[in-house]
Amino acid sequence: MSAVWGFISDMTGWLKDISGGWWFLAIIFVIATFDSIFPIVPSETTVIIGGVGASAAGAAPYPVVLVIVCGALGAFCGDNLSYLIGKRASGWVERRAARHEKSAQRLEWATHQIEERGGLLLITARFIPGGRTLLTLSCGMTRQDRRWFAGWVGIAAVIWATYASVLGFAFGSQFEDDHTLAFLLAFGAALTITVLIEVVRYFVKKRAGRLEAKAAVCRTDDQRAR
Repeated sequence: MSAVWGFISDMTGWLKDISGGWWFLAIIFVIATFDSIFPIVPSETTVIIGGVGASAAGAAPYPVVLVIVCGALGAFCGDNLSYLIGKRASGWVERRAARHEKSAQRLEWATHQIEERGGLLLITARFIPGGRTLLTLSCGMTRQDRRWFAGWVGIAAVIWATYASVLGFAFGSQFEDDHTLAFLLAFGAALTITVLIEVVRYFVKKRAGRLEAKAAVCRTDDQRAR
């Protein structure tokens, strides 16, 4: 565990050191793109550092709006690349599912979860390092509609990039000398947002179930009355 924290600290320290130039925007885009496919370093940290750089009074090399744009574009491109990789592998997955019952069950479960929970699942997964990779790959493997997918990951990317950028911009002084705190706060906030989305989804689904049950009772009463 100490080795992991050491790696995170060294990586965020290096990113902070190079965040003083406008070309750091390109770094944000690249890391946000590849983090969707290879979740080695959480891109939230990079976007937060960009927000910190944009908060430097009178010496900011770039505005926070560009941090949001580069982070969102990178996340959007990365999620779509992950989707395409999953779609290319869908034939192999389906052939394996045809031969193995457990694989078929997993594929059916993934398809059901995506169809049941819809776009909110993509927004939730965007805030979970690694989770977004698994879900975007699964969307490709299960051949979800491309326009539906692109629309929801676009929304998720903008929300995610805005949250991380504003977090760094607003608390720049606290993060400037404590990179591990930036990572922990980003991860903690991501989990909090994920829980809130799931709680809202649960109550919306529960309410919809009650309304449907009430409608079914009314239809039954009408039929009896006839």
